[in-house]
Amino acid sequence: MLWVVGNWKMVRARPSVDEWLAEAAASPAREGVHAAVAVPSPYLFRAAAALRGSALAWGGQDLSWDEEGAHTGEVSASMLAESGASFCIVGHSERRLRFHETDAQVAAKALRAAAAGIRPLVCVGELAVERREGRHEAVVGAQVDALLAGLRGDTSGLLLAYEPIWAIGTGVAASPEDAAAMHAVIRTRLGPLAGSVPVLYGGSVSADNAGEFLSVHGVDGVLVGGGSLQTASFFAICDAAERCSGV
Repeated sequence: MLWVVGNWKMVRARPSVDEWLAEAAASPAREGVHAAVAVPSPYLFRAAAALRGSALAWGGQDLSWDEEGAHTGEVSASMLAESGASFCIVGHSERRLRFHETDAQVAAKALRAAAAGIRPLVCVGELAVERREGRHEAVVGAQVDALLAGLRGDTSGLLLAYEPIWAIGTGVAASPEDAAAMHAVIRTRLGPLAGSVPVLYGGSVSADNAGEFLSVHGVDGVLVGGGSLQTASFFAICDAAERCSGV
């Protein structure tokens, strides 16, 4: 099975949220494809109302490492679960860089998600300078190591996404060869979990290039940002995944 996960970030779907969801709800399942979308928290229950019973799953973009409490603005794993969310993005580079999330905090969030029955989709990736200096494999490998150590053996439903930070939102995707090489590094770090943890590629994925990444050995799907904001491009990517799934 291949994964196609949309991430709207803090951007409205086009032409409107309700129209996007209605069109998505009517779209058929793609054989061999897990399709899902991560929506902003205010839209979770609208997604639930529109998508329940459809072929498209929905999830969150972030969550707290605390179960509940006086944490203004935070969203708990149990709140996500109440919305019907089946997964949540954790440790996206925009969270790591802008809000200074540490590897330990990312692991704590992943643990909290898994405990609530929500699949954590944990992002790892390197900066452009780290790649130029030849440190990209060590940087990403260390992020995976820290995650596994922080999970303390609880890898329930774990998903990973390799997102080179220099490719996110820039329109400059990594090459399929770059993706293949880093996915191999990640699987080496996963050790005995290598065959059971799906690893996606993310970073300027579009309807034009998705098939190239989905055809790479070891790439189990794609995490799509801007390409998920319009149903035409998002479902074109799902169609590409169906063609590449081998089912």
